[in-house]
Amino acid sequence: MPAIAKLSDEDVKFLETVFPGALITRPEELNVYASDASLQSGSPLCCVLPERVEQVQALFAWADEKRIPIYVRGHGTNLVGDCVAFKPGIVVSTARMDHILEINKGDFVAVVEPGVNTAQFQAACEAQGLYYPPDPASVKGSTVGGNVVTCAGGMRAVKYGVTRDFVLGCEVVLPGGDLVKFGGRAHKNVVGLDLARLMVGSEGTLGFISKLYLKLIPKPEASATVMAGFGSYQEALGAVGGVFDKGILPCTMEYIGERIVKLMNEEGNVPWPADKVRSVLLIQVDGSRETLPIEMRRLEESLPTAVWTTRGLGKEEEEPLWEIRRRINPVVFALAPNKHGDDAVVPRGSLVKAVDEFARISREYNVIMVTYGHVGDGNIHVNVLYNAEDPDEKKRADEAIHAVSRAAVAMGGSESGEHGIGVVKDVLLQISKRERDLMRQVKACFDPHGIMNPGKGY
Repeated sequence: MPAIAKLSDEDVKFLETVFPGALITRPEELNVYASDASLQSGSPLCCVLPERVEQVQALFAWADEKRIPIYVRGHGTNLVGDCVAFKPGIVVSTARMDHILEINKGDFVAVVEPGVNTAQFQAACEAQGLYYPPDPASVKGSTVGGNVVTCAGGMRAVKYGVTRDFVLGCEVVLPGGDLVKFGGRAHKNVVGLDLARLMVGSEGTLGFISKLYLKLIPKPEASATVMAGFGSYQEALGAVGGVFDKGILPCTMEYIGERIVKLMNEEGNVPWPADKVRSVLLIQVDGSRETLPIEMRRLEESLPTAVWTTRGLGKEEEEPLWEIRRRINPVVFALAPNKHGDDAVVPRGSLVKAVDEFARISREYNVIMVTYGHVGDGNIHVNVLYNAEDPDEKKRADEAIHAVSRAAVAMGGSESGEHGIGVVKDVLLQISKRERDLMRQVKACFDPHGIMNPGKGY
């Protein structure tokens, strides 16, 4: 695909016609759309903000004919450069396609546009006694469409699964302008290939999702949280298996590693005894009000190595405990001004082995490293903190974070559990050349001229 340095006057006139009052071309305004939370940066030729699917169809027919790259963008919260225009092209923002079209209590189905804010959608469902469990860390800022194309996970994945488990169907605009529908509102469907599932996690490389059909479930009556402190990370991570051995399936199981706990201890305002606790598990269960106290007691009994525990029953009591989990990101920047974030996954039985190996990598590359994350499903977030103004330190940080990915894959895990690949991760580390060739052949069926998010993912 030949690179395009700028749009012609004729191109701009066409786009103004299709997107009246919704075309951004001024360089200072385009800066907003040039980057995302990965801090990677690209060169968008313009940004358009469609309100109707017909506008997207017209754009995709024109762009496919002109061979102009297309980059679909939600709120830019992804961490791997997924929506960055590394080749000059057109950014398509979903900001104005942000309507909840239906929440149906009879069908347990919601129909939404891609730009709907995830937290607002969850709140709208819960107001009707329904529940949409996917809960990525970016829930307050991200969009449902963005969650779908990255197959976002989050803290509740251990019990409820990730975003793909709640996508029943979608309508998609393909390059060339065709509007197709994959799946629908039925909860069971085995007719043909599951192309709706193929769109989930596709990182914007196949088409534009214009409408989503999402599965809902009844809202749990209540929830409760146990926070447990341990004398070491080995004891904390070793306790994870004991919870499942007791037949308990938590809604959420989060781990806070030793270096982060030390920082929090130094800051103060922690509920645990700072002289005893070096690592923390935060475990939430949900269900009926009558059974939760019993579940809480069983949960605490499954943590015999804990040196301290506390509990919260109901949202008001739980919130202060979860606020500590939300403090992790700002706290770690006390160690250095810049950060590489990794979302490695290992088999759940390898948690202690994995953190041991990550600590070894930290020593080998002489970098600052912290660990935390969704250990209920083996998803460990590894942060390497560094000073980007020191070239040698940045080089060591770059090498260390790639070594973390290699270690996770070597243990039978994955280099990414919820962030995706984008341009930050090495897809060949986990996917063979033959598998990659097959993925590219699939892409060619949807996008024969390669205009959708070129250079990303696979």
